[in-house]
Amino acid sequence: MDHKDVFAALQMVCSDVISALNGSRNNSSNADATNRLLGVMRQIQEHGRAVEPLITSFTAVYHHFDLDAQTPGNGYRTLVKVVHSCIFHILQKARYIASNCTGAFFRMDHNMAEMDAYCSALCQLRALLYLAQVLLSDNAHGQLYSQEEGGLSERFVQEYISMHKACFYGRCLGFQFSPSLRPFLQTVVISMVSFGENYKKQQTGLGIAALSFFTSGKYMVDPELRGTEFERITQNLDMQFWKTFWNLTETELLSSLTRITSTVVQVNVILTIPAESLSLPLASDPSFSVFMNPPVAHWGPGPVKVRLISHTLRQGQDSAELLALSRPEGPQLSLPGGFSRQTAPLSPCLLIHFHGGGFVAQTSKSHENYLKSWSKDLNVPILSVDYSLAPEAPFPRALEECFYAYCWALKNCHLLGSTAERVCLVGDSAGGNLCITVSMRAMSHGVRVPDGIVAAYPATLLTTDASPSRLLTLIDPLLPLSVLYKCIDAYAGTSFQSAQPAQQLDTLAALGHDTVKLLTNFAQGATNWFQTLLDPKAASSSSLTTSSNGPSSTKSHSVEKPQEVKEYPDNFEPLRSRCLVDIRTPCTPIMKNPFVSPLLAPDSLLKGLPPVHIVASALDALLDDSVMLAKKLRNMNQPVTLTVVEDLPHGFLSLLQLSKETQEASDICVKRIREVFQQEELPADQRQQGLN
Repeated sequence: MDHKDVFAALQMVCSDVISALNGSRNNSSNADATNRLLGVMRQIQEHGRAVEPLITSFTAVYHHFDLDAQTPGNGYRTLVKVVHSCIFHILQKARYIASNCTGAFFRMDHNMAEMDAYCSALCQLRALLYLAQVLLSDNAHGQLYSQEEGGLSERFVQEYISMHKACFYGRCLGFQFSPSLRPFLQTVVISMVSFGENYKKQQTGLGIAALSFFTSGKYMVDPELRGTEFERITQNLDMQFWKTFWNLTETELLSSLTRITSTVVQVNVILTIPAESLSLPLASDPSFSVFMNPPVAHWGPGPVKVRLISHTLRQGQDSAELLALSRPEGPQLSLPGGFSRQTAPLSPCLLIHFHGGGFVAQTSKSHENYLKSWSKDLNVPILSVDYSLAPEAPFPRALEECFYAYCWALKNCHLLGSTAERVCLVGDSAGGNLCITVSMRAMSHGVRVPDGIVAAYPATLLTTDASPSRLLTLIDPLLPLSVLYKCIDAYAGTSFQSAQPAQQLDTLAALGHDTVKLLTNFAQGATNWFQTLLDPKAASSSSLTTSSNGPSSTKSHSVEKPQEVKEYPDNFEPLRSRCLVDIRTPCTPIMKNPFVSPLLAPDSLLKGLPPVHIVASALDALLDDSVMLAKKLRNMNQPVTLTVVEDLPHGFLSLLQLSKETQEASDICVKRIREVFQQEELPADQRQQGLN
């Protein structure tokens, strides 16, 4: 439906409701609710009249920000799509009210509350459109991210702090997503607010979850309370809360329930890669070798844990050498006699996976559901890396561990059931970032790069720069801005200066305190050096900031003295939140390190990357990360594809079995992985055509 028809329908149905309510007001037993509903419908009409020209202005230009005509997708398109979704819900509810408001069983209070919630949502979306207009006018042609120094413009951060968000987490929860996912989102939000209510009580994680089950009823029957509490939680609770909540899926009880419905595989083992130096052939001249040291950042050399998943038992996977590194996971495998003695030959392909979780949470266990499915569909072994998590292990520990695991897999592929003739890196969110940065590190070390990268909704810009898709953090129940900031700060912010040693280190991994301090300072110095390559002025100003504010300097915003936003018309003001907090805005040189934010990498580091296949979501706050990276690679004549799926949230791979749409999105990833594995079989001209 054309957007003009949408807004015409909105005005008409609002008039119909107003007429129907005026006709029944004298006979209504609840005159107060009727009058309030009349006021809400008039407000919706007002918002509709104001929003229509904004939508018209965006639809006239948003195609300029797409990757190409065949790949429509960017934050401006998404904002228009979200507004349309909100209006469609209003139309549906308003038509019901107009037809049934005179009925004996019509619940005036309930319908008034429903319509009031969507009126509030439309009001806040109107505010986002005004803010997006600022980006549109300030940014260069085709540029989605603000180039303003200071990141996600301070006025936008201040607006996020002060704007009312609870309406998006109550009755309107998930209105922008596929209908099949809304019950799941409601369950997640109810679980989160119940968990938050009992957080910090003297209970284990599972104990809190059990206690939360008995306190969740009130949030099911009271959407307004749920929305208010969720807004409070997302802005106030610390990173440890989010780590604990996200890791609930890895408790034995919940993971056992997931395992019941997942694909059965013959091999599912955890391997511990010892911290030993490796020698690999030099990519440019295999007659020479290059030595790879184990990860050392922050606390010195240590082992790396990985998970090997294979639908079919293959040669090498039952070898004594591999079994010496492994422990079984789940009921599929009992060592040493649990393997079927009939082994398949080595696969020519190997899939190496880096999981998501904002660099701060989860392991391969949270992602094994779709990895098992992929192992069966692709008929290849999969190695998933359980890298160390921030803030205890900030950058560059995770990158070092993933790169080391990649090198180890190349050298020991015969143990994994593969000849590694074709190697594909795949990851989602933070894992997508690591796929790209591991490949960049392989190039810089002279090691063979993978044959392709498949990155699902990757985080490629770990700064606080503004973009239209990041405005969605105001309404996203899975990735609010405050949570995104906590993850960025934990991985590349002030936590970098206070890294804690791992809980369990191999005895061979112990290093003296002075050595660890030296390595940390070396990493900080390398970051500053990279920054001087990208922007010498910014680097010098960053060092000045550090010296004046101390090594843990972080920009913060005082809610007592809000900065005035002048982008709103004189007759409009968005709804304001009662839950005002001071959200920290991480700002460190590390955030602009190209191995943290590959979107900022110089061409020399991106040139020579293997084919990059990105699968993004139109409703993801990180959508613009994917679009801008794809544009940058294409402008360099690097092989890249971008697929933008509709109606799904960030993290859709973990929702594989919840809906037809998530399954289809997973199938797209599988298709791209298969293209990487089969690419060599295609003629060169066809291969290049398929990548453009």
